Amino acid sequence: MKKYRVNVNGTEYEVMLEALGEAGEPVAATASAPAAASAPAAAPAAPAAAPAGGESVSAPMPGNILAVNVTNGASVKKGDVLFILEAMKMENEIMAPCDGTIGTVAVTKGQSVESGAVLCNIV
Repeated sequence: MKKYRVNVNGTEYEVMLEALGEAGEPVAATASAPAAASAPAAAPAAPAAAPAGGESVSAPMPGNILAVNVTNGASVKKGDVLFILEAMKMENEIMAPCDGTIGTVAVTKGQSVESGAVLCNIV
């Protein structure tokens, strides 16, 4: 058995994996497991970090950006709608989590994003 730590959407899990032979039997301790099964998968690139003292606004789910309502340097108040994200045929408003100024906008209208992708930074 090998123990791995896996991060799924920001939540860490500890998992134990057991190598199985072709007949579904556990592999003896002296046998080596195939290289692909023994090495953990490479972690995806971490999203861009917010500038010091800033806060990142991330996509809560995968989808398409239907509207970008802010530009670099724009002032925003907590609750302002920054983006409209379409996911599963529903339009989701992505709101500002705090007051501040938009540091960078990382997406454009029509762009596809994955869950956790940084949409913008607020400083």
